[in-house]
This record gives sequence, structure tokens and C-alpha cells, in this order.
Amino acid sequence: MRIRHPLTISAVLTSMLLLNLSSAKAQEAEAVPGEYLVKLKAPLFGQDLKKIEKELGAPIESTIPEHRIVRIQKATVQTSKSVIKSLSQNPNVELVEPNYIYRAIKTPNDPELQRLWGLKNFGQSDTKANGTSGIDIDAERAWDLSTGSEDVLVAVIDTGVDSHHPDLKDNVWVNEAEANGKPEVDDDNNGYVDDIHGYNFVDAEKPTPESDDDHGHGSHCAGTIGGRGDDGKGIVGVNWKVKILSAKFLGADGGGSLEGAILAIDYATKAGAKILSNSWGGGGESELLKEAIQRAHSEGALFVAAAGNDGTNNDISPHFPSNYNVPNVLSVAAIDNNGQLASFSNYGKQSVHIAAPGVNIYSSIGNNSYAIWSGTSMATPHVSGVAALLAAKDPSLSHLQIRQRLMASRRPLASLRSKVSSGGMVNAYFALTGQEAPPDMNDPIHWQSQPLAISSAHPYKGGTEETYEVEIPGAKEIALYFSRFETERGYDKVSLFNRAGEKVTDLSGSMDDAYGPVITGDYVRVVFTSDDSVEKYGFDLTKVSYR
Repeated sequence: MRIRHPLTISAVLTSMLLLNLSSAKAQEAEAVPGEYLVKLKAPLFGQDLKKIEKELGAPIESTIPEHRIVRIQKATVQTSKSVIKSLSQNPNVELVEPNYIYRAIKTPNDPELQRLWGLKNFGQSDTKANGTSGIDIDAERAWDLSTGSEDVLVAVIDTGVDSHHPDLKDNVWVNEAEANGKPEVDDDNNGYVDDIHGYNFVDAEKPTPESDDDHGHGSHCAGTIGGRGDDGKGIVGVNWKVKILSAKFLGADGGGSLEGAILAIDYATKAGAKILSNSWGGGGESELLKEAIQRAHSEGALFVAAAGNDGTNNDISPHFPSNYNVPNVLSVAAIDNNGQLASFSNYGKQSVHIAAPGVNIYSSIGNNSYAIWSGTSMATPHVSGVAALLAAKDPSLSHLQIRQRLMASRRPLASLRSKVSSGGMVNAYFALTGQEAPPDMNDPIHWQSQPLAISSAHPYKGGTEETYEVEIPGAKEIALYFSRFETERGYDKVSLFNRAGEKVTDLSGSMDDAYGPVITGDYVRVVFTSDDSVEKYGFDLTKVSYR
């Protein structure tokens, strides 16, 4: 092994005022202006709401009595911080939070693809690039064992589900008591009138039975989970047969409130859904939302959640609801058709659990149509679908056993080893057979290796330009291992070049305990550059693997 470093090193110090992003005021989480959810210490039943309004100094707009929650409206001129501080000092108040707004997590893309590479990848194009054969959830082999069951109920907590779509209508849940009952009567005594296919909590104060999709996002997720199979129409979902309940709280604009989210989760839980599919996120950290997820856990429901589309590390910058530390939460990242983490996907070695196909995913949308969208939103229903398939195959499994099986049976991928806690993508066949997938022999961790000792300054200086060379004579492929890597995302980067001088990649942001991409040949040139603003730790290159 030959290491030559540095060829050139220059640290340019300037008198410019450095921009300290870490001290900048963080953007406040989006919330409904002036609205707050207040959890009282005493039960609401039997209490005089006018008296409570007087104590809180605000009108009560709506209530969730079973959880002692009221929604109040304060003057929008008051800051959120001052309202929460004031109400928290009230001896009758247990908890106060803004009525956060959540948004559907999606990135629309070109709608021409007619291939479901996430289920069966034979190397076809996704309109942007050819895929790698076998990078899929292994659906075909799994279908030899189970194609799903109408006894499994999955709740799509989203923008609704198009109950008339030809690929969805036969798998949409039907509440027989309401469907065969009297109109405008709560025939099953669950507190919701005419909830035939689900319920709509977009207007949390006045929920309605109209749970169809007026956006498309929820129907896209539903199609991946359970587009009807073997019917000669359109697409097929992970489950050919399943029952999909629509718990709608996101509106036509893709947004919804904290109050609506709580009601939707509680509704789906009480309806008996074993899997809750959640392709949404935003707002701030909410104890009330966490409590709703905990209630779902207590009732045996798995909460599958999208990790987010910010391209950031959830271990450092939490994303909700996927970051809630509740045993039933399963956080999902997105990969492309070559098994690489999607550029937009959030990740986190501790807080994100598994990955699934999420780039250029073709599925159903409203008005009997189909479209290709990308996002961790599209990855999440792949995992929810496999969870439902496993529940159909073995109904005795608890929600936590399903979660553990999905994690243990994941297919390891080199690109995910340091990005998600399981180190891999969901695999339906191995989940259904209870097997552990074989290791990824393309992962440099399984190759020969030699130690390196290349590091930037800690912290590095603004205006840094450093170049290093690493050579392993006779190697056919090389991969560099970073024990620690932290730079200003998008601005300070490590660029890797092959012997021909071609740039292989730019590395930026946070990626501790990770390999860079595999470089063909026996040589790599490492170039580190930084701008004149934020100074972070830098990097430590401690190993080179090769074969």
C-alpha cells in the first residue's frame, strides 16, 4: 500500500465574519395559528366547559374527552412560547402543545414508468436509470407462500383512499354494521356515524364519513400495500388481498393538524387495524401524538412511519413521528433501484430502522389513475405491505414480533450498513420464512483491509484545500472507511477521484462509521475543500478495503 499526503495543503484564514448556522434561530415548527391542544389533569366528563374556558382564558373549539384534551383558540398576536408558559403554570393543566401541522411526504416524479421495480427488479429503467436486478422486496418468492388475507386490516393514515379505484375497491375495508345499517345512525356504537370505509378528520372539530382521497397520496400508498392482485387490472400490491381502512386527516393540500392525527390514529386503533401506515411528518415533537402512538402499541398495532425527505440524519435532527421512542414504531428510509440510499431520504444509524424502494414508484392515485412518485412516503407502504403479508402468513404473531421479524430478515446492503439500524432493506421472502438473509459480499467490510491514518484538522478551518492519494497495487476495487465524518452539508466536501481523474463522488454532511463508494482500480485521490463559513469536525480516514 502506498499513501502520499498531502500533495497540497492550504488553510486560508480570512477576516470575514463566519456564518455560525448552529447559533441561528431554528425555524419554528408549523402549527395552526393560535390553536393549542391542552391536556387537563382532571377528566372532562361532567365538567363545565365554560368554567374550563374561563380558567384557560380561551374558548374551547373541540374536545377529545377520553384523553382529557381540549383544543383552544388564542389570539395569534401571542407567541407560542408565551402561551405555553402561561398555560403550563395552570394547576389544572397537565400538558400544552401547539396544534402542529403535518404534511404528506412525497416527491412527485415522471409518470411514464409502467414497471413495479420495488416488487420485481430485473434491471429495468425507472425512467432515470437502469436498475440492478434483484434489488427489490423479493415479492415473487414471497407470493408462493402467501398473497395476503382479507382478515388483515391495515390503516392508511393519510389523505384518504379512493374507494372506487379499480385496483383498490375490492380491498377497501367495509364496516358491515354501518354499510347495512341506517343512514346517519351510529349503528356499531363506535362514536362515528356511517363510517363505512373509514373516517375523515381533516376538520377535527367536525369529522365526517367522507374518507375518499382528494389528493392522491393516500391512494398511492394504498396501491403499494394492497392493489388487488390477479385480477387483470392495473397494478398489484404487496398483498393481493387485504383490507385497507382509510383514516384521513390530511386534506387536499396534503396538510393536517395534530388534533386530526391523534383522532385518526385512535380511530384506526379502535377499529382493530394491526398495521398503521404513516407516510407523513412535520410539526414539532408532540407528547400528545406520542401518547396516541403508545395507545396503538397497547392495542397491538404496528406503527410504520416514513423517515422523512430532508436528506438529513435523524439521529442528529429528529423527524416526527418516525423518531418517537415507542416500541411499535418502525421508521423507513428510501432506496433507489440500484440499492443506494435515495438522495432525499433521511437516515439514522439509531433512529431509522429499515429501508425500502422509494424512488420512482408506480402506483394508484385518485380518479382511477396511476402515477410515479418518490419519497420515503413510497417506501413506507412497501414495509407496511410486507408486515401485512407476514400477519396473513402467521396470524399468531404480535405486532412486536412482526417488527422484530422484519428487522431480523432484512437484506443487508453495503449502502445501508451505517444508515439504518438494521443495515438493510425489507425482504418479504425472508420475513415469511423466518430466515436471515445472506450477507452482502459487495460490502467492503467483508474484503481485505489495511489501516490508514488520514485526517483533516479538528475542527477544520475555512478555505481548506487538501489532497491525498491512496494506492493498493494489484487491487481491482477500493473503498475508503471513514470512522468519523462531519462537514457542513452541501458546502464542505470530500471528493473522490479514480486514476483517470474522473470524479466518483462528493461526500458531505454526517456519515460516521461508513465506507465511501467502491472505486474501480487500485488508486483513489481524496480532495477535501471547505468554504469560509461553518467549521465542523472534519474527517478521519482509518482504513482502506480492497479486493
